[in-house]
Amino acid sequence: MSFQKPSHTFTKIHLKALRTNSLHILFTLSFTVFINTLSFGQVDLPQDGETIPAIQEKEQPITKENDSTIVSVDELLGVKKETDSVLTDSIKPKPLLGSTISYKAKDYMAYKKKESKMYLYNEAQVIYEDMDIYAGLIIIDYTKDLVYAKGITDSLGEYSQKPIFKQGANVIEPDSIVFNTKTRKGLIYNSQTEQEQGVLITETTKRVNDSLYYLKNAKFTTSDNYDDPEYYFLIRTGKLVPNKKIITGPTNLFIYDVPTPIGLPFAYFPLSKKRTAGVLFPSFGEDGNRGYFLQNGGYYIPINDHVDLAILGDYYTNGSYGLRLESKYATRYKYNGNLGFRYENLITSELGFPDYAKSTIYNLRWSHAQDTKANPSSRFSASVNLGSSSYYQQSINQLNLPNTQNNTLSSSISYSKTFEGEPQANISLTATHSQNTQTEAITMTLPTFQGSLSRIYPFAGKDGVKKGIIQNINLQYSVRAENSITTTDSLFFKKEMFDDAKVGARHSIPLSTNFKIFDYFSVSASTNFEETWAIKTVDKYYDTANEEIITEDVNGFDAFRTYNFSTSIGTTLYGLFNLDKDDKGKKLQAIRHVIRPSLSYNINPAFDNYYDEFEIIDADGTTKSEYTRFEDNLFGVPNNTFSSSVGIGVSNNFEAKIKDSDSTKVESKKIILLNSLNFSTSYNVAGDSLKWSPVRVTGGTQLFDNKMSVNFGATLDPYALNTSNTRINTFNIDNGGSLFRLTSASLNLSYSLSSKDGGDKNQNDAVDDRLLSGGRADDLFGVSQDFAAQQGSQYNEDKEERESDEFYNNKIPWSLRFAYAVNYANSTRQDEISSHSLMFSGDIELSPKWSIGGSSSYDFKNNGFGLTQLRFERDLLSWRMNFTWVPFGTYNSWNFFIGIKSSILKDLKYEQRLKPDEGL
Repeated sequence: MSFQKPSHTFTKIHLKALRTNSLHILFTLSFTVFINTLSFGQVDLPQDGETIPAIQEKEQPITKENDSTIVSVDELLGVKKETDSVLTDSIKPKPLLGSTISYKAKDYMAYKKKESKMYLYNEAQVIYEDMDIYAGLIIIDYTKDLVYAKGITDSLGEYSQKPIFKQGANVIEPDSIVFNTKTRKGLIYNSQTEQEQGVLITETTKRVNDSLYYLKNAKFTTSDNYDDPEYYFLIRTGKLVPNKKIITGPTNLFIYDVPTPIGLPFAYFPLSKKRTAGVLFPSFGEDGNRGYFLQNGGYYIPINDHVDLAILGDYYTNGSYGLRLESKYATRYKYNGNLGFRYENLITSELGFPDYAKSTIYNLRWSHAQDTKANPSSRFSASVNLGSSSYYQQSINQLNLPNTQNNTLSSSISYSKTFEGEPQANISLTATHSQNTQTEAITMTLPTFQGSLSRIYPFAGKDGVKKGIIQNINLQYSVRAENSITTTDSLFFKKEMFDDAKVGARHSIPLSTNFKIFDYFSVSASTNFEETWAIKTVDKYYDTANEEIITEDVNGFDAFRTYNFSTSIGTTLYGLFNLDKDDKGKKLQAIRHVIRPSLSYNINPAFDNYYDEFEIIDADGTTKSEYTRFEDNLFGVPNNTFSSSVGIGVSNNFEAKIKDSDSTKVESKKIILLNSLNFSTSYNVAGDSLKWSPVRVTGGTQLFDNKMSVNFGATLDPYALNTSNTRINTFNIDNGGSLFRLTSASLNLSYSLSSKDGGDKNQNDAVDDRLLSGGRADDLFGVSQDFAAQQGSQYNEDKEERESDEFYNNKIPWSLRFAYAVNYANSTRQDEISSHSLMFSGDIELSPKWSIGGSSSYDFKNNGFGLTQLRFERDLLSWRMNFTWVPFGTYNSWNFFIGIKSSILKDLKYEQRLKPDEGL
């Protein structure tokens, strides 16, 4: 039997003559009919053309479960079944269908006896097992076991109420459909069905079963415009396994219905909602020093539902290669993270040439975050970024441009545990790493153990009230044990890095209290006892034979104990300057000044008992030298000089009350003039000279509705310098100068502004990568050029923007960011600007689909531009195009990318790069 595509206008379908065999009639009519009417009395056979009243209730879909009026066709027609005399009592005849057919329609349901057809018109619906068909017109042919469904033409000639075929999670919206209820096969014409992030538009579909469809003249696209997609793959013949895959014959790419040379003899489109293993296609190009290359090719492995692994590699024809392992893992409500390792073997030039060089670089990154709901009493986290100091500068597959400006790599892995109780106990284990990429110096702690007990108030009342000097007495306990390693990049991960490791521990018990005097002054007093442990000390003596000082390590446990005392008093003063006393409606109405002065006193005794002497006998005679056996201790040495100092500090805050520009508001508006203005110094009572420390001035504020952040600082020294630029015990004013010498100053400004409708576009993954690499969260150093990695992550976000951006007005969204920093140094009369720079970046959205941006910096001290990046982005609906250009400098290069946004077709892309070493 073959089916022809029904037209949009209703055409009567000619049927074969009814068979005369009564058993066959019963066999073909053994469907059940669901008619949602109030009740059935005596049911008579409808005459030819007679209609059955339509359903009026449409609040819920028709199912067997929600209606009790399901009756079979045999019962409706009053036909009695005959029993086959051959069958015994234990054997029953097998029914034609295992389930019932339910249907409804809005206008009419007509049964034509001669044709054995049921006609359902206007908002018709048929449900059979897990299949649901909705259409303007549905015809049920009981003779052929067929269901025909199509739309209807309204009074204006518009074709509407196209069929909707649902089966489980699959939804197909064709022009018309023919379905065989017996074989469960069907033909679907001009259908549209969504598959993962794409849509399949098919001229003719043959349904074999619920997991296999054959396609003819189909279009597959990720475009939102199904009627006129900007691109599609034309599938002449193919096979669809819903939610799993599409396998096709000859296929080629069309752009706005124009064929392109991009074609394949066969194609495979993965549609699985689950992660599946597969090949990651590389990008190719040419490097001026290393030849042709393949980059980022490899294999993806979904290990399980929680962990995946991507193995990627690069290869250059001169022998250079790279390897990358990238893994992401997550367990809901417990933790998530990612792990990456990168290794590159770099060869420059050719063997035998004078510029031939070979080097290896590597980088290890790990980020782990625990869900707050996982375990409130314990927490594990990790942020690791370590490797070769030159990795970000030398890597030939480094597309995250901001990372090249990072001078520090840092890592931290920590575990903490809280033990509830009174007092509460806390412990933590932390491993840290800090690496200067300029000096290649590395400092690590493997590990650091910290433990502490919460504050204990031994004299507090039984009701918990703490009032007065006695009841506020409290003490704590904390311990810190550490294994510290200082090494270099060349010794990293070698046994020599542990040669100079330092191990130690410090116990601390602070005892403090606080109270008020005269109701306005807050007083606090504290003393702190510390015990420091060491497992290695030193012994010194003078070798007269070689005339040198010998230092020997002494292994074994040793300890020293110290204590100190401090107290402070402070208060808060409020001042209000009313500038609108006569209520004349001045803009500036009042200024509020808050002053918080404080005075502190500190005593640090001398612990001379931990110091020893040895004699140095040389040509100049005998001299004595003092040392402490704890001089290489991890936590420092005990103090051998008594100090008694008084600290003075004043902090200020200025606010203003201004009249609100909105005349409907009665209350004045408060703004911050100076968020902070602080002065601090100290006086050493026990000192013999230079008793006053320099005055430190710091301050900051927010301006222009908190869009501009301002921070400044300065150091003022009261003492003068001699001719050798050394501080002397003479006040500068007594030496013919001013009251203070300005020895250093700094000013930092950051300003961010944008149009009302504008906003920053930040890729979360790229921002996280910049922070993990020790960089900035903003784009003042540029943005990542790894556009291929951003395809799938931005697909849904861009789709929402397209849906919400149907209309566009004449406003052009834009954003602009500045960061200005200047530092002044004059500690030894150098009187110079030590650093002076301006960083800036901005983006302009010329249209909903076009945006341009750039970032750069200028060094006013050295009169030159820093890293400069210009970027252009074009939203091509289902595609996007990016172009970045570094026009000059060490990293001068450009990068062009065009590709499909959807992750299922992310391998369909074109990338071209000009590397920094190729020149422009």
